[in-house]
Amino acid sequence: MDPDWLLDELAHAGPEHLDPGFVAGFDRKQGHPDPRPDIELLQAHGLDGSSVVVDIGAGTGQFAVPAARHFGRVVAVEISPAMRDVLRERAASEGLTALDCVPGGFLGYEHAGEPADAVFTRHALHQLPDFWKVFALRRIHAALRPGGVLRLHDLVYDFAPGDTETALEGWLSAVGDDPAVAYTRADLAEHVRTEHSTFTWLLEPMLTATGFEITDSAVRGSVFASYTCVRTG
Repeated sequence: MDPDWLLDELAHAGPEHLDPGFVAGFDRKQGHPDPRPDIELLQAHGLDGSSVVVDIGAGTGQFAVPAARHFGRVVAVEISPAMRDVLRERAASEGLTALDCVPGGFLGYEHAGEPADAVFTRHALHQLPDFWKVFALRRIHAALRPGGVLRLHDLVYDFAPGDTETALEGWLSAVGDDPAVAYTRADLAEHVRTEHSTFTWLLEPMLTATGFEITDSAVRGSVFASYTCVRTG
């Protein structure tokens, strides 16, 4: 499907994610998130060495590469060629035959083969405006088997409208100032200005409206949210 009204995801990916220089330091700025809790969560939902997992917005493979050691097939979907280069190099260095790295994003990826048992995505959905988040969630629902799991991490605002200025200033003021090792105030301010993080009280109805039951959620620092959702229907 490629209608003339479809959003160009590559244009919304953030130019830094297309820059090999930025990608080279991406893991350091991200803080090397531990994939084990998410892998164990999926295993607790019954996934095993025969399961199919799709990682959308896979980046450099922080989740996809370790997940490929545990599950039968992992499809790493990434819009950035520079990110895909790093991901493929990592997978090849470990000889991970269970890992497929494919170009695409939430709107362009066409799942093939057995329905996915789980879809994982971390800090990627905010690249899309809210209308397109709903479109993306519909496509994730279609890729999953009934009862399949969506594990979603993202920058999501968990505060009332009247608290916006205070909450954002608190977030932006609490970070470091070395862009080589972490995201700075300038980085986060650019995120607020140019990207599409939404509120929990908008995102959660999107999830239920697109056919998911939220079985677990957690918010950290009023700006980072994690959801475990199960496909209904």
